[in-house]
Amino acid sequence: MHRRARTVAWSSGLTAALVLAMLAAATVGPVRIGLLEVARATLNAFAVPAGFEGNGLRWVHPFAFEVERTHQVIVGDLRLPRIALGAVVGFALATAGTVMQGFFRNPMADPSIIGVSTGAAVGAVATIVFPLAVPFSLQWAAFAGALLAGFGVYLIASEGGRTPVATLLLAGVAVQTFLGAVVSFLLLYAGDSLQRAVYWLMGHLHTSSWPKVWTVLAVAVPAYVLVAVHARDLNALLLGEADAHTLGVEVERTKRVLLAASSLVTAAAVAAAGVIGFVGLVVPHVMRLLVGPDHRVLLPTSALAGAGFLVVTDTAARAGPAELPVGIVTAALGAPFFLYLLRDREVHEL
Repeated sequence: MHRRARTVAWSSGLTAALVLAMLAAATVGPVRIGLLEVARATLNAFAVPAGFEGNGLRWVHPFAFEVERTHQVIVGDLRLPRIALGAVVGFALATAGTVMQGFFRNPMADPSIIGVSTGAAVGAVATIVFPLAVPFSLQWAAFAGALLAGFGVYLIASEGGRTPVATLLLAGVAVQTFLGAVVSFLLLYAGDSLQRAVYWLMGHLHTSSWPKVWTVLAVAVPAYVLVAVHARDLNALLLGEADAHTLGVEVERTKRVLLAASSLVTAAAVAAAGVIGFVGLVVPHVMRLLVGPDHRVLLPTSALAGAGFLVVTDTAARAGPAELPVGIVTAALGAPFFLYLLRDREVHEL
């Protein structure tokens, strides 16, 4: 099948599956709501801009289906923001994981490989433990910590205008280890804040809101577009930097763009939802087995699959008698499945 046709076919199927997963997820909770009722409430919550009014946009709701008021509030104000945040964060992490695995030519790479997630953890835990000493909200502190860690690793690894991949990887491991020690040190002094800090580190979506969804989306979409524009260059980098240069790729510039986009999108996702593992590792790897290593196909399919994966795992996390942090569920499901792939399926070299 032609590449473009394959991309459209896979993306269409994954988009339909994502929409169905999101609607099904909205039926789950202490109050059970039917799928048709959820679909109507979702359409009722949909709004489009219709001009300016006062100091902002005027929004109009084109749908007005008859839905029980309590169900409309539960779906539109409580469940949909959480489900949407899960989809956006999964989209972001899978995008970053795809880039990192191609960049390092290593199927074991994930978004945290250059210390971004650990940097976010330092910022967030510092804000929780010492709220008076950190003049930022938790999300902004985590975002700033993630960016400082990511770009700090880049500066450490760069020399003479070049950034060797091996040096970048080793610098990332060293910075991750150091920042992990900082997080452990902060937890020693957490006191009554220890439970909150540990819960954040496990990854969660329970503090979702529409502003948080739009904030992550505002970072994730431009970063994805930037990466998608460089999909051919990322394909060339799989051959090695020398071959990529021969093919006309501006290697160092491309590496900077890919690292910046991956760091930004990971920082936004981790700042909004905490440290959620295995999404950026397992999803791109599985999709590579299904659609191949061409990033023009792999990027959109991995991003959509990541969104669906996190929606499903978060639904499982809150479906039991006691809600679990979604990071526990992604690890519990992702690790055994990844081991199965390693033992019983062919693991493709990048």
